[in-house]
Amino acid sequence: MLKVGLFVTCLADMFRPRMAFAALALLERAGCEVIAPRLQTCCGQPAFNSGDSADARKIAKKVIAAFEDFDYVVAPSGSCMGMIKLHYPELFADDPLWRPRAENLAAKGYELISFLVDICRYRPEGVKLRASATYHDTCSGLRELKVERQPRALLADVEGLILTPLPEVQSCCGFGGTFCVKYPSISNAIVEAKAKNIESTQADLLLGGDLGCLMNMAGKLHRRGSRVRAFHVAEILAGMGNGPAIGEEA
Repeated sequence: MLKVGLFVTCLADMFRPRMAFAALALLERAGCEVIAPRLQTCCGQPAFNSGDSADARKIAKKVIAAFEDFDYVVAPSGSCMGMIKLHYPELFADDPLWRPRAENLAAKGYELISFLVDICRYRPEGVKLRASATYHDTCSGLRELKVERQPRALLADVEGLILTPLPEVQSCCGFGGTFCVKYPSISNAIVEAKAKNIESTQADLLLGGDLGCLMNMAGKLHRRGSRVRAFHVAEILAGMGNGPAIGEEA
């Protein structure tokens, strides 16, 4: 049995715990022993993207120490896993002690859906949802981790779910972590275009693999008065598609 460390992510912890529970359920159904270390914290990406490499290294050291003894570290976020898998070795490139530890963790780090498909060969069974959906490929998941076919392969096994292609699917949603804070007018223009493309599909649901992107798009859709409801793909695969959508919890 694979021993998996679940990297919950800050956004799931603060805004969408049910997404983390969905990830846990899927990993256990795939036959994994799953533990979410209590000592885990942010992946350090906000500091890293802002040029604060010193604090990013401090945070990364805590993450490495918390997860390095697992067979794999898995996150329901291409953004966070991109940080761990690609940028931790970069942060410690000149550190003879921490570089091999960072590289070791990076080698066994996976985005959730990629891990389920590529490592566990998992396929959902008995999951039903009568709805139409469109899928947004997040920038980090798609470009850094090559997550594209995997979520679509698993969603194809959900009975009753019709997946409609999203126009300009590979374009950014405008979130970009701190980008939306530093450049709000540009971010808003980008997500406005994305929302129009989502609505053009006439889908009931918007699905994706990064909570930050989904929250950004769900917020814009809500402000536009749209009926489209947003879910993390893990929630649909875990059979949680009839619960509250992102932004509906309160």
